[in-house]
Amino acid sequence: MNNFIKVISDDGFLTAYALNSKEIVEEARRIHGTSPVCSAALGRTLTAVSFMGGMLKGENESVTLQIKGDGPAGSILTVSDSRGNVRGYIENPYVDIPLNSIGKLDVAGAIGRNGYVNIIKDLDLRAPYIGSTPIISGEIAEDITYYYAKSEQIPTVCALGVLVDIDLSIKAAGGYLIQLMPGAPDNIIDSLENSIKDISAISTMLNNGMSLIDILKTVLKDIPFTVIEEGKREYKCNCSTERIERALLSIGEKELTKMAEEQPLTEVTCQFCDKKYSFSSDDLMNLIKKLKKN
Repeated sequence: MNNFIKVISDDGFLTAYALNSKEIVEEARRIHGTSPVCSAALGRTLTAVSFMGGMLKGENESVTLQIKGDGPAGSILTVSDSRGNVRGYIENPYVDIPLNSIGKLDVAGAIGRNGYVNIIKDLDLRAPYIGSTPIISGEIAEDITYYYAKSEQIPTVCALGVLVDIDLSIKAAGGYLIQLMPGAPDNIIDSLENSIKDISAISTMLNNGMSLIDILKTVLKDIPFTVIEEGKREYKCNCSTERIERALLSIGEKELTKMAEEQPLTEVTCQFCDKKYSFSSDDLMNLIKKLKKN
């Protein structure tokens, strides 16, 4: 079942994306055992990076979105491929803090209001594109909007939300992102920002059963649009034995030799999916031989 939609306004002035990321965020929660506030923080970031990944052009391109704040939850690192499939983790997944002043999960308090939003785009070139802007709220959606305005000069409206159930599972999650095309009238973003103040939160609309089409109709109001893409986006890790071996090789011969000599079995856990890879001393010695050949 499709959970993503991309539309363009009939006048060509804006592009909008919407994603129902409930299954994605629930899978992340299951893997990492996140507390409610960390589920919300990680879930919002996974939704945002999926939008960014879907904007990439090349088959082998990817984008990394890191939220590095000074709050107790620590850094969030998420990655998307060019199909919008994502993976990610939060540094301190079990952090739990009181609700904020309006009775909501205090994502900004968990992340912190000081730090940086870092975007790394691997465009299959010699060097990646790196952009960085300061955290302005810690609520993530506002920070993504600010990043696009300051780092890429693209007027953007972004909304992200996660609703956690009483059993800690994900009740609803998703978001939308709207961007102006070059030449668009300056007042469109102002109009959109004013209109979304009067509508329900994205997590509430999704929890009420609204479709992505209906959500975009509500957000865009009188702006007619055409659907140009629909699809399925998932939480998908691309780890493999070969990738873990390359990571081990990167630590160098001296450290690998030490590991092989000190313990009969070395276990490496993927930070994105929690899958475990085991290497015997002989396996590590074979890796060292490969390293020497190169």
